[in-house]
Formats: sequence, structure tokens, C-alpha cells
Amino acid sequence: MEERLQKFLANKGVCSRRKAEQYIIDGKVKVNGKIVVELGTKINPQTDKVEFAGKEITNQVKKVYILLNKPIDYVTTVKDQFNRNTVMDLIKIKEKVVPVGRLDMYTSGALILSNDGDFIYQITHPKHEINKTYQVTLKGKIANEEVENLQNGVDIGEYVTKPAKVRIMKIDEEKNISRIEITIHEGKNRQVRRMCEAIGKKVLALHRSKIGNIGVKDLKLGTWRYLSQKEVDNLLK
Repeated sequence: MEERLQKFLANKGVCSRRKAEQYIIDGKVKVNGKIVVELGTKINPQTDKVEFAGKEITNQVKKVYILLNKPIDYVTTVKDQFNRNTVMDLIKIKEKVVPVGRLDMYTSGALILSNDGDFIYQITHPKHEINKTYQVTLKGKIANEEVENLQNGVDIGEYVTKPAKVRIMKIDEEKNISRIEITIHEGKNRQVRRMCEAIGKKVLALHRSKIGNIGVKDLKLGTWRYLSQKEVDNLLK
């Protein structure tokens, strides 16, 4: 059965499908000894020889899906130019995986990593609108009208956020802090922090508790587990 070249590369765990498309355009992929640059190229995995970076892609890579409870002070990248701790330092497995989406250095919580390029493409594509739930500690007491503003959408700089689910978890007047839960399905850079800044609130702590229905409540910070096939399928629905 034939399949598109970029999907083949992604399914082999070489890279994400989007990245594969760029590699093809850049002339870094060969099929049967010839460089191909057309994104519409289809190959037969059983008979065609595919090479990337001078190496033939032959072995079927075991697909891996991991849920990490990321601590703060770890960057969400495979390598860091400033030699900071990365999430890869927390996961020691033989398969090569990459983060699916991002969490900033000072945000803890749920992060998925995988080597399934097709899965990564689908999960990160905006059309899938997968919910992400955050627990946020704010300085000061949050007012009901501020909650409503977050729910209705706020301007975070040339972009108005879509409606969000927001609930007050706790208000501690003695410590002058509030804890709220925000659920969004967008993935703008530092979105939750910028949403809170838009209503005049400073974020003291930020933790992503869930991706879809998959949470990290039972995972200690810095530890991980494999996702079940059922969990993977539910994310893709």
C-alpha cells in the first residue's frame, strides 16, 4: 500500500510530519537513490528504498507515548543552547522521543512526549482543539467580573482569546492569593500567563493538571509513565 513520503517518515519516528515536509522541500530525502522535493510523492514501504541524512530508513520504530509531570526549571526542548536542564534529562529510554507542544520553564505539569510523528501532527494541529487544564495561583483576590472576563475572552496582544472555562478553587485573604482553574484549547505562547496579566493579576505559580482527560495527579513531579493505547485513541478523537 502506498503512502505519502512525509507520513512514512513521521511513522518511522524520524521527525514530525511538518518537519518531514520541510526536509523533503530542502532536498534531504531520497527515494530509490534520487532526491525528491515534491510533497505529493507517494512510496511503497515494502519495495521503495528511502534515505534521510544519508541513512536508509528500514527498521520499524516502536511507537512510544509518554506522560511526564514536568517540574519547573526544566525547558521543553530536546537540546538547550544555554545548557539548562531539559525534559529529556528526566526520561531515559532507548527510543528517541520529542515533546508534543510546550510548557515554559516556570510552568510545571502535564507534558506528552512521543516518537509518533503522525500523532504529534494531529495533537498539535489547532483544528483538534484539545483541552488543557491549568491550576493558577494569583496574587490578590480575584473578583467575579475578572473571572467572567477570562471566560468570555481577553485581549493578550493582537489576539482575543476564545471562551475559556474558569472556576475559583480558593481565595486566601490572609495570604492575599487566589487559586483558579482555567481550561483552554488554544496554544498561544504563554497564553494563561498573558490572560491573567490582561485582567491585572500576577501569576505566582502555574501548573498544567490535564491534557484532555489525562491528568498528572497520581504522578510525582519529575516522574513519567507510558500512555495506554486507549488514552492515545481518546486524545485523537
